Amino acid sequence: MKNLNRRKFIQSATILTTGTLLKSKAAESSFPVVRVATDKRNFSSSAIEDTIARMKVKIKDPELAWLFENCFPNTLDTTVNFKMKGDRPDTFVITGDIHAMWLRDSTAQVTPYLSLIKQDEKLKKLIAGVINRQTECILIDPYANAFNDGVGHSEWLSDHTEMKPELHERKWELDSLCYTVRLAYNYWKITQDASIFDEKWMKAAQSIIATCREQQRLKGRGKYKFGRTTSWSTDTVPGDGYGNITKPNGLIHSIFRPSDDATVYPFLIPSNLFAVVSFRQMAEISEQVYKNSSFAKECSSFATEVENAIKKYAIINHPKYGKIYALEVDGFENSLLQDDANVPNLLSLPYLGAVKTDDVVYQNTRKLMLSESNPYYFKGKAAEGIGSPHTLSNQIWHLSIIMRAMTSSDDKEILQQLRFLKKTHANTGFMHESFDKDDANKFTRKWFAWANTLFGEMILKIEKERPHLLKEVL
Repeated sequence: MKNLNRRKFIQSATILTTGTLLKSKAAESSFPVVRVATDKRNFSSSAIEDTIARMKVKIKDPELAWLFENCFPNTLDTTVNFKMKGDRPDTFVITGDIHAMWLRDSTAQVTPYLSLIKQDEKLKKLIAGVINRQTECILIDPYANAFNDGVGHSEWLSDHTEMKPELHERKWELDSLCYTVRLAYNYWKITQDASIFDEKWMKAAQSIIATCREQQRLKGRGKYKFGRTTSWSTDTVPGDGYGNITKPNGLIHSIFRPSDDATVYPFLIPSNLFAVVSFRQMAEISEQVYKNSSFAKECSSFATEVENAIKKYAIINHPKYGKIYALEVDGFENSLLQDDANVPNLLSLPYLGAVKTDDVVYQNTRKLMLSESNPYYFKGKAAEGIGSPHTLSNQIWHLSIIMRAMTSSDDKEILQQLRFLKKTHANTGFMHESFDKDDANKFTRKWFAWANTLFGEMILKIEKERPHLLKEVL
């Protein structure tokens, strides 16, 4: 494929076929070795290997067990670069086929390993290194979504924004900062290791709050703007780089979605709900670790302010589904009623701790988003699920199928998602970004570590909560 560094693409040039890929063995119980050879892996963890061995026994479907063996360790096998920087762990994490570190993706890629870090000191240090690197990234530029490993030369250096040589891309995505808080908070709660919370982390936390305050735009548009010379409309920003016009109301603007596509209405609701969770986590860290009651109060107050704005401006009365969350609003009573496969999205809200699974508004929203009322819900011969404007039409994302299973309390629904995943890896043994709804052999991004590792997290969640499902042969 040409120009794999690009997050955006012309679809016909990036759909891959599997004519030369490995074919499944004739015997059901025999599958080809597709995982990176031991001596070629970027990082090894005894806890991960023990987990793979355990799960291969527990998962009765041989193909599903094979997928877990390949997918769960993929981030460690192929995307991490760990070292010590003085006495501090430092870990750079690429997304896969794009050699840059996204704040969002790097958190999502290592989060599935958090449950194992008390068993493996090496793995614990690696994730502490991700947190330390994310802190450094925020201090370089809180508005950037993706970073080089030090000073580099990005293909997006000519974007119409304040680019720096350390940046791969500078798209303001509210969720990027929230993900860094999520990782640090959960690491701390599991390990009680507060060594990551140094002066730099607090400075980064204060920058997060200041940036989000600026992007409420209560006192002007702020200093961030973005443009790109491109024919791809969602890859640049209307309104002279500030986004479409909004009426400030307490919500936080996010000029881009987690898909890296520009928002239509800049109040992106899943990211604002995520921010409420993050601000409260920051308050707890500030209070308990830093003993900084003043900053803790500031974070808590901000969370409540955004939460109240969500209740007032983001819940729409739908004629068919009742009260639902909009994906985006503008403060002028305009709203976008759809979902996008990238997380945070509306489907993922319980996974992020933003709402309860049985919340009525969430359940109403879920029904809409998993129906043909959502223009990006596709149903075909291969599977059905949510796609994204990022991959145009008729492309279903593995992330959406995995997230549907992870936010479901229905055994039949979960099993159906497992069948879809088993059916649509196109004989590669790995998850992808998206695939054609009628032909899974046509897919994008054969090396997409987030989807792979999240698949592993889903299987471990099923083992913990619904182990009887792993006894099924799909």
